[in-house]
Amino acid sequence: MKKLANRVAIVTGAGSGIGQGIARRLAADGASVVIAEMNADTGDAVAQSIQQDFGVPASAFQVDMCDKTQVQAMVKHTVNTFGTVDILVNNAWAARRGARPFTPVEDKADEDFAHAFNIGYMAALWTMQAVFPYMRDKRWGRIINLASLNGVNAHPYTVDYNAAKEALRALTRTAAREWAQYQICCNVICPAARTAAYEKFAAAQPDNAAQLLKLNPMGRMGDPEADIGGVAAFLASDDARYLTGNTLFADGGSHINGVPWLAGA
Repeated sequence: MKKLANRVAIVTGAGSGIGQGIARRLAADGASVVIAEMNADTGDAVAQSIQQDFGVPASAFQVDMCDKTQVQAMVKHTVNTFGTVDILVNNAWAARRGARPFTPVEDKADEDFAHAFNIGYMAALWTMQAVFPYMRDKRWGRIINLASLNGVNAHPYTVDYNAAKEALRALTRTAAREWAQYQICCNVICPAARTAAYEKFAAAQPDNAAQLLKLNPMGRMGDPEADIGGVAAFLASDDARYLTGNTLFADGGSHINGVPWLAGA
């Protein structure tokens, strides 16, 4: 039997990139998966591909993660469709439309901070609160939150994103302490992966991309499914039952060398 057989997972922002990679890996290990995605067509396509590739149930749910009511509806949809929820992966992120990227602290707009905390912190909090009763009652749960090396390493010019991701790590540790009595394990992954967003960055800033790889001890960016998804699948399994409140760096060792470049340099 596969290690996640009979488990039900929600993965937010699962239409592409790391979220999609994690959703596919959880499905490969036997979990039924809800693809929580802003773009309905994208979500449907990923759910269909998972069903075809792995033979497990998958359902797409269109959701704006900045809307608490929609987040709660997403969890209700999961329970109504599959009967429960065992695994939550908070991965969703989207930049604010109209935001000025790579802005120093003194020039960051209030709107940028508000958006970063809505999508990067509040969305995760709302989802965790919504799944908690189901995990508490069965005395089993896995919550995996995606943070970032940007926050850990104090990357310049992205203070809104950094702060939201570090707040998410604090939330995860606090929930780990409070919910351990219910056998709910809460952990963080800080990933470094070759996604479409990374490819766009590498095309625009090839020198910085080369520097990233140079300072990565393993010399490559991770694969969203095999590398990042593999870590998530471990954390979601019974093998990780004694692991909670931790941050796992699925980054090829990139966190060892700190901040390698200045934005736009």
